[in-house]
Amino acid sequence: MATKSKSKPIGASMQMTKQLYQQQAAKFQPKRNVLLNSLRAFWVGGTICLFGQALQNMYIYLFGFTEKTASNPTVATLIFIAVLLTGLGVYDNIGQYAGAGSAVPVTGFANSIASAAIEHRSEGLVLGVGGNMFKLAGSVIVFGVVAAFIAGILKSVMNMIF
Repeated sequence: MATKSKSKPIGASMQMTKQLYQQQAAKFQPKRNVLLNSLRAFWVGGTICLFGQALQNMYIYLFGFTEKTASNPTVATLIFIAVLLTGLGVYDNIGQYAGAGSAVPVTGFANSIASAAIEHRSEGLVLGVGGNMFKLAGSVIVFGVVAAFIAGILKSVMNMIF
């Protein structure tokens, strides 16, 4: 009759402490080149902003907008281009390369909304696209509306005082 051996599982004799685990995990983490990542974010974000400025100048000089009125079509055009590039899968590559440089301008916000809509389109228009599109962007929109409301109240109060 065969006897069962009571062997311990591999590694059971060595107790894994939090510090030991962190040391082991650090061996497998890729090293980040902070300087290179910062330069990429700077030049890509700057290029997006430069393109936005060129669009605004185009609206001013070709279509007769003023500096103040050219900002709305400029932002709308940037949003359209960002959503188009997101749909084509190009903006994701830009985001992988540039990191925060592509996320900070208004194009990054448009990308986050469009990405969520594309990801959940199989769940239907209302519950999929509509329900999930603003999960990420919803907090930004709410904060923007509340901040604008408070700023409007403060401006009204200041106008009454002065």
